Amino acid sequence: MSRADTRRADPPPPPRGGVLWSLAGDVRGLLMLPAALTLQVAHPAVGAGVDEHSVFRTDPWGRGERSLRSLQLWVYGGPAAAEEGRRLRVLHRTIAGTDTRGRRYHALTPANYAWVHATGFPVYQHAARYLVRPLTAAQERALYAEWLRVGRVLGIRDRDMPQTVEEFWPYYRRMLAEEIERTAVVDDLVATDRPVPPPDRGPLPLRIAARALWPVVLPPLARFRRFLTVGLMPPDAREAIGLPWSAEQERALRRFCTVVRLVVPALPERLRYLPMAREARRAARRREGGEGREGRGVRRSPGGPVRSG
Repeated sequence: MSRADTRRADPPPPPRGGVLWSLAGDVRGLLMLPAALTLQVAHPAVGAGVDEHSVFRTDPWGRGERSLRSLQLWVYGGPAAAEEGRRLRVLHRTIAGTDTRGRRYHALTPANYAWVHATGFPVYQHAARYLVRPLTAAQERALYAEWLRVGRVLGIRDRDMPQTVEEFWPYYRRMLAEEIERTAVVDDLVATDRPVPPPDRGPLPLRIAARALWPVVLPPLARFRRFLTVGLMPPDAREAIGLPWSAEQERALRRFCTVVRLVVPALPERLRYLPMAREARRAARRREGGEGREGRGVRRSPGGPVRSG
């Protein structure tokens, strides 16, 4: 099959103007990611794979940057989305071993690979209530349909994922009851006393300042990371993993998120959206302008975009 034929056969990424288009590139999405990553590695097989094969302990900033770029490509990458999906499947072909329950695992085993992808939906759905606004029933349905499209981009077969939001929640509850546990990687991701190297990316003056101040900055940063990771995780997942959360912490989270909801919508576009999302939005506006002259508008997801402010 030629490259052109391959591209024609590639599953399409989520639609521009949809729910994911609104959420994934907004800087508030960065606050949601730690909860999703922690829920992923609470699966024994996924946690074992990350524990044994990932560089997240020795290169956390590089690992985070690559993960974020990958996520942005799935939503805003256009033809590059499917190429990124293929790259990830190749990357995971050699990841195998034995999980914490003594079971052989492979990263591309459908149940394992699907869980890694599935966790994004309940975290987005829950965290949006705090950081943006609660999704309507139509937006929730649209978000799940768009998340399924991302799954196809990643090579997940329809038969390996619940195909409706109504089918998703029983699957999710079963996974929480039967599979999810507090793995060693979960403990690493919510720890406040583990060594983390200072940032090695960004402008040189900032990196120099970060190295100098890191012994002072790291402890409160680690506590804040744990606070957001546990707080923005759906409560049933938090309980299944065994992560404590108090009423006082809940009140503090709500206060923080109220400030975020007020401040972020007032930011200029260059600060509110991540670079790939920002460029995709600009390209969509240019395309929309051209299509408007021809009597066509931007297609939007049935649920519509999620707006705040």
